[in-house]
Amino acid sequence: MTTTIADEFEIHRRRMFSLAYRLLGSAEEAEDAVQDAYLRFSGADRAGIEQPAAWLAKVVTNLCLNRLTSARARREQYVGTWLPEPVVTGDGTLGPLESAEQRDAVSMAMLVLLERLTPTERAVYVLREAFGYGHREIAGVLDLSEANCRQLYRRAAQRVGEPRARFEPASEQQEELVTSFITAAREGDLAGLEKLLATEATWWSDGGGKVTAARWPIEGGQRIAHFLAGGGPKFAAGLDFTPVEVNGAAGLATWAGDTLVGLAAIEVREGLVAGVRAVVNPEKLAFARRQLTRA
Repeated sequence: MTTTIADEFEIHRRRMFSLAYRLLGSAEEAEDAVQDAYLRFSGADRAGIEQPAAWLAKVVTNLCLNRLTSARARREQYVGTWLPEPVVTGDGTLGPLESAEQRDAVSMAMLVLLERLTPTERAVYVLREAFGYGHREIAGVLDLSEANCRQLYRRAAQRVGEPRARFEPASEQQEELVTSFITAAREGDLAGLEKLLATEATWWSDGGGKVTAARWPIEGGQRIAHFLAGGGPKFAAGLDFTPVEVNGAAGLATWAGDTLVGLAAIEVREGLVAGVRAVVNPEKLAFARRQLTRA
């Protein structure tokens, strides 16, 4: 059976998407970068590609570096809180997420932290932390010296900081917590919400100026509980909510009929909701909407 260029590329597509998404924080742009990589792959001299995986990683990384420069300029003018485009995980879309470290690497919180880095720092950090590349391999991808890559990695790690240890409950416990949280918010149950929220919890909403959303983070479990109890029942009228894994964490999908109108990643620590990152900007839900439609 003859292997076509398309067949060969498909072997690497998921890994390349996973790399592009971590670099860009945008599923739609990651898909575009992967498609551009495919076009280059299909037009390249096959004899000159000894290791397709390494060749594609270099192409995708550099395509993403070009996109990151313009993306940063757009985000400086973004209305309200900026969050990454959410991705529904559990089906391997972002690669294996079998450990707390792997989950943290694709979490909304980590992707926000990566925004602190320059494009090159981000590329070095992602290749090293998420894909296990050695500094010599990274140097080859970015056409930099190995010493320079080491320096960039140290700087990036300092700027991102040490990841916080998070309690990772079993998936059944996660779903039970999310379900209780949904119920309390729908019913405007202030006491119930206060019991579920950590004292130092934070709520972020990303509407991008397209739909109504809190423009600034809401900090403190009590403030979030009052916010949800006051507007939850009215907001929830006519909507359906389902637990779903988002970026490797417990999550919540919000539906208006058959239309996905919101996706939230819920950070759980010590059995309590410690953070909610809710994306309601319809432009950022297109990829997840296709995922859930296929499912």
